[in-house]
Amino acid sequence: MQLNNNPHYHSLLSEAQQIKNTSLKDLMKQENRENDFCFTLDGLWVDISRHYINKAIFDSLIKLADASEVREKFSALDAGNPINYTEDRAVLHTQLRKPGRRETDEWQKLSAFSEALRSSQNIQTIINIGIGGSDLGPSMVASALRPFHGKQKIRFVSNVDPSDLNDCIADCEAETTFFLITSKTFTTAETLKNASLAADWLKRAHINPANQMAAITADPEKALKWGMSQKHIFDFADGIGGRYSLWSAVGLPIMIAIGNKNFISFLDGANQIDEHVLNTPTNQNIAIILALLRIWNRNFLNLPMHGIMPYDHRLARLPAWAQQLEMESNGKSVDIRGDALTQPASPVIWGEAGTNAQHSFFQYLHQGIEQQSLDILIPRNSLGCSLPDGWKESHKTLVYNALAQAEALAIGEDNQQEPHRNFPGGRVSTLISWNTTDPFEVGRLLALYEHITIASGFLWDINSFDQWGVELGKKKAKELETPNIKNDFSPAAKRFLSLLNTEK
Repeated sequence: MQLNNNPHYHSLLSEAQQIKNTSLKDLMKQENRENDFCFTLDGLWVDISRHYINKAIFDSLIKLADASEVREKFSALDAGNPINYTEDRAVLHTQLRKPGRRETDEWQKLSAFSEALRSSQNIQTIINIGIGGSDLGPSMVASALRPFHGKQKIRFVSNVDPSDLNDCIADCEAETTFFLITSKTFTTAETLKNASLAADWLKRAHINPANQMAAITADPEKALKWGMSQKHIFDFADGIGGRYSLWSAVGLPIMIAIGNKNFISFLDGANQIDEHVLNTPTNQNIAIILALLRIWNRNFLNLPMHGIMPYDHRLARLPAWAQQLEMESNGKSVDIRGDALTQPASPVIWGEAGTNAQHSFFQYLHQGIEQQSLDILIPRNSLGCSLPDGWKESHKTLVYNALAQAEALAIGEDNQQEPHRNFPGGRVSTLISWNTTDPFEVGRLLALYEHITIASGFLWDINSFDQWGVELGKKKAKELETPNIKNDFSPAAKRFLSLLNTEK
């Protein structure tokens, strides 16, 4: 059932209207609020006390989730039921995080290749060519876990703009460079164009591309026809969506970067969240609670945007990954039956790393008329730096800034005499914290965000596992490459194309 048909929808709508007239500063002073709205899981700390909720609203949201059978739907996902209705597929990415996978032939081939390439004395640079889910996840995790890298350089190319590939290989030698070509269908136009350019670059150095290229795909036959060596093809199942795929062979650049042992720790962190979601009651289930907050802010308090602010420079790419995760999954207008949605799904996801963001757009967050919800993410400790003494104090400053922004956004500071210095407060945020940004913790964090997105989709009654919305633009781009332009392109589009034919 859609959100507005949930038996608890209208009572929550009424509660939303009432609590809007309450000061968030006053709500935060309620007795036992830090106990009611702070949740922990083995060092993972999630504080939702800076939201327009009280115990009655929280209990109503839990009833909303139970009436939507969110936990039962997670069980169906885990059981391998075909819950991707439009493609009649199971959703399999959580299976990749279970320990049993490490006994499979797929894992043995992947891990053996990873260790061989990682220990190679001849290969100095590994370049992953992909786009969307074949790039955002692996590149973000590789950056997040930079302290765990080996000696090789791990790079990523995604844009069909030739300058991306050009600048990536500018300081590379063909003889010491290995390419990973990542495409689920092995038909992705941008990826294959870049792969062809990379192959020609190797040929120009008299290198057989099949020797220094590997394919990561759900269609190994296409990779073979393209020219890949059979021993360098790593496949994964159709039931693993691109934006959920970094746990599969798509994570090979991560595995090469940090090594098999650390990659297993990364999977274990994610698996802990999977087990938590499957086995924890709704009122203590962190992923479902955060999904309920997303729905509460989006559909009841009318906050259309959600910012993700990691106070960890190595997690600077997390907002871009989360943006695809949520907006490609839940940016839908129909429910699982094909009926038009009566409530919007998916907030606009955006964000930037703190403290840089504070000196960029936090002015808008503190004093702008429109409001949005935020996640403020912070590791409580740094992994360590080789900088001179004093870097630990810098990390403390980072932590203080993260907490200070959460408090300042919520509480504000009244100054009616100088309106330009008035901070109204009432800006909501969730504080998410962990010990250090290591493979286990990154695995937990990413799985948590995945489950927030999926639980939100269950609540909206939509299919979070297809992405038909990306197809039309690709179809039109392909049509433009044909000699005869179809009549359904506008006169302005045709005139623009004429410029391409005349400019040098």
